[in-house]
Amino acid sequence: MRARLGRYNFSMPAPITTNTLFYGDNLPILREYVADESVDLVYLDPPFNSNRTYNVLFKQESARESEAQMAAFEDTWHWNDAVELTYHELVQEAPAHVAEMMTALRKFVAGGPNGRNQMMAYLVMMAARLVELHRVLKPTGSLYLHCDPTASHYLKIVLDAIFGVQNFRNEIVWQRTNVHSDSKTWSQVSDIIFFYTRSAAFTWNPPYALHSERHLQSKYANVDENGRRYTLSDMTSPNPRPNMMYEWKGHTSPANGWRYSRETMTRLDEEGRIWYPDDKSKRPRLKRFLDEMPGTLIGNIWTDINPINSQAAERLGYPTQKPLALLERIISASSNPGDVVLDPFCGCGTTVVAAQKLGRRWIGIDITHLAISLQKSRLQDQFGADVAYRVIGEPEDLDGARQLAHDNPYQFQWWVLPLIGARAYGGDSSGKTGKKGADRGIDGIITFRDDESGDAKRIIVQVKSGKVGRPAVGELVGTVQREGAAMGVFVTLQEPTEPMRAEATAAGLFQSSMGHLFPRVQILTVREILDGARVKMPMVTTTFKKAPKVQEPGPEQKGLFG
Repeated sequence: MRARLGRYNFSMPAPITTNTLFYGDNLPILREYVADESVDLVYLDPPFNSNRTYNVLFKQESARESEAQMAAFEDTWHWNDAVELTYHELVQEAPAHVAEMMTALRKFVAGGPNGRNQMMAYLVMMAARLVELHRVLKPTGSLYLHCDPTASHYLKIVLDAIFGVQNFRNEIVWQRTNVHSDSKTWSQVSDIIFFYTRSAAFTWNPPYALHSERHLQSKYANVDENGRRYTLSDMTSPNPRPNMMYEWKGHTSPANGWRYSRETMTRLDEEGRIWYPDDKSKRPRLKRFLDEMPGTLIGNIWTDINPINSQAAERLGYPTQKPLALLERIISASSNPGDVVLDPFCGCGTTVVAAQKLGRRWIGIDITHLAISLQKSRLQDQFGADVAYRVIGEPEDLDGARQLAHDNPYQFQWWVLPLIGARAYGGDSSGKTGKKGADRGIDGIITFRDDESGDAKRIIVQVKSGKVGRPAVGELVGTVQREGAAMGVFVTLQEPTEPMRAEATAAGLFQSSMGHLFPRVQILTVREILDGARVKMPMVTTTFKKAPKVQEPGPEQKGLFG
């Protein structure tokens, strides 16, 4: 299916050849920027939370619903005008079988042809995106959709309609946690990953796991004079082969003949690959060396990849973070070095990092500046200056900053904080609800040490996008004192007044362990930040928790974007 739904007057974009992060809604970004048949692999982990009850998921939405009910599923979409429009685009513009499937789903899931509930809204918005993701996949491309059991059965119906039942390859079960002792039924410990391909001719590199110690002891107990482990396998032919019936070094021919010709037997013998019994009445056997075996072929039940727990070295504190090993397995199996990997819900960037590590090109899309800033920090932490990429959708000048502040003050806050090395504090990372949370007057935190052995100290950051005055700076001074922070930074979109500067100056100075003096409260304008101004402070150690640095990219990764 090559349909492009929701027609805008877009000219067909050229294939993306540079690593790219997009800020914004992935549906218009896919339509406007990503060309037909230009992506080798798609992985998506769309927002969904199975902790919600089915009573909420299937409850009819109307103007009479309470705010509490309407907020019960904030990590996905509500039925609104945009969903209604998208539903009609699917029904009117998608191929007939997709339109019929969506109509039938609405009758069943939402209770009628005009039903409106959150589950159906979710399926409509996912279907529109899956249509676009199918469009951008190459004929040899693959798609992996990561979900949980709450909606997986509906998503599979949608995928079957868009990709074709014949292109369903696997339902992978990943054990993401251990059994919960307080569960009242079978403990929910797994996620579902659906694997679909664009066609029957798809990229596939069989994945293998290391043999278990039990397998090694039972199958590879033999060791040769060079210390190499091996197992023995039969050298007789399973079927009659008259031309392979010959005597070999005093051993008579098996009834069906040997498995190998005389020439091959000679070569194997010269290479020390044949085991000979003491008794000539017994058969020689072939040595299969452990160090030449690829391992155990991995199936569709994955229990060997641990989730991101509270002690994991790669944990960044992002709620839906997936293990790097999970994405490395998927990317290695279904793409090759130099291929393009796309994640339209890239969150904290695990797909992007895995693709970069494995020498693939990548495209990441996310709707929050919080996620984009975390991805940039993670790429810097793990690859240093070796990774080249561009970011599309972020403000590039003061007018863009003002527009973002007007559209969504919280997205503005999350965009500007990383520019000065701060991490966001509190709030709602979805960027959809506009709820800031109990931040206690703290929008961001910068941590630093001013000597090797000292404890980490904090700088409290407040961000203001509207009208400001001296009392706002005074509030920051009070917050710094109350929280026992070393310093404070007041970031403002508006130019500060002289009384504001005087209030900051009156807060005094912070003296580092080396005797250097820094203003205890500093005022930075967005204009100054865009011009390169930064916080005056001792050495910064971290903003987000740093991701561990990965190994140097392999030679296949060099020169991808030269």
